Amino acid sequence: MFDKSLINGQLFINGKWVKKNLYILGEKIADISDEIKDAKEVIDCSGLKVLPGLIDPHVHFELNCGRVTSVDDFYYGSVAAAYGGVTSIVDFLDPTRNAEELEESYYARIKLAEKSLIDYHMHACIREPNGDLEEYVKMTKKLGMKTIKLFTTYSDTHRRTYDEDIIKLLELSKKYDVLILAHIEADDMISIKPEMTYKDLPISRPGYSETIEALKLAKYAKKTGGFLYMVHCSSGETLRQLKEEYSDIIGKNLFIESCPQYFVFNNSFLEGENGKLFTFAPPLRSERERQLLVHNFDTLLTIGTDHCAFNSEDKNWPTLAGFPLGVGGIEYSFSLMYKRFEEKVIDKMSKNVAMIEDFLTKGELKVGKDADIAVFKDIFNYREQKGHGRCDYSIYEGVLGSGEFIHTLVRGEFVLKDRKIIPHKGKEIICGEK
Repeated sequence: MFDKSLINGQLFINGKWVKKNLYILGEKIADISDEIKDAKEVIDCSGLKVLPGLIDPHVHFELNCGRVTSVDDFYYGSVAAAYGGVTSIVDFLDPTRNAEELEESYYARIKLAEKSLIDYHMHACIREPNGDLEEYVKMTKKLGMKTIKLFTTYSDTHRRTYDEDIIKLLELSKKYDVLILAHIEADDMISIKPEMTYKDLPISRPGYSETIEALKLAKYAKKTGGFLYMVHCSSGETLRQLKEEYSDIIGKNLFIESCPQYFVFNNSFLEGENGKLFTFAPPLRSERERQLLVHNFDTLLTIGTDHCAFNSEDKNWPTLAGFPLGVGGIEYSFSLMYKRFEEKVIDKMSKNVAMIEDFLTKGELKVGKDADIAVFKDIFNYREQKGHGRCDYSIYEGVLGSGEFIHTLVRGEFVLKDRKIIPHKGKEIICGEK
């Protein structure tokens, strides 16, 4: 007898909806069948859509930014995630300069993540490296990770990695089968003057600073054959030019992520009454750049959220210097993106992330995979509601979405059942582990 069955639902399998019944035994999907079979617990999914549990490849829970810390820790962030059908997240270690610091950072961050209701993983994060880069890559692998995040900007806070080391890391990525994640903005094109406020974000961090840096890094990836993943692509112009000049390596050793905020809003929202709430980096772009992003959606491999929530009071800050840049989004991401792109978005939020991260047991409704499952209800003319994390607002409240998740299961156990949170202990995901 199976532990659970999800019957009468539309399952998303191999890129299309099929009416099947899904059976869970322990932590795994044990069967997918037309037949009704015995199970201890039966979940009737009539009229509902059954998806693989979503994986958010880009979150910042409990991020210490000096003056303030992002308000969603791993517990509250995972609560919001469960309401968004997200069963696994990838957060970031604190930036480190060498292998020794990396190991310390890993154990400190993993300890914080133990509060999570859902499964979790970490990206290594490098800054101003002062040690042996090959040892850094080896330590990343030893700790069960295969991704290393770097910044091409933030020299003012000593987070930047310079071109010579970026090229070395790309060369090592090919040798050791790791993936280099890059925040792509040209440092010398970013200006934060004392008199600037949040409304100056589009001037401070212009779209062309992203485009020029992206093209440069793509050139390095092509030359070295290294594996490069560009995080939170904000400008459709960036995406258009990458597609035009580097289509031969996109999807092979160049991969691109974007986030819901860049599809839903443009930079005119910074001028509104609540403009300070629409602040993150990279910032919102022009309507033209937003439309280009929509037009070139198929070029993207993944959708992350860059979830980094701050309360509205945290954003009562007079100058751009010291302003907390970030918003929450993990609870809303699927509903928003499914409304705009329908089935095309699902693999970008599940299967593709599992593939790029080497999460062998995640990302698909398939026998033998983890029973990470999200059950979604389409709601006509649905407007996004108040969230379930700790943040006191969301820029998405009232925005047109597609519906709500009714149930979310992680490894066969409910974390969300009938829209109510069920206590659960998340587990660290190790790359390449079956």
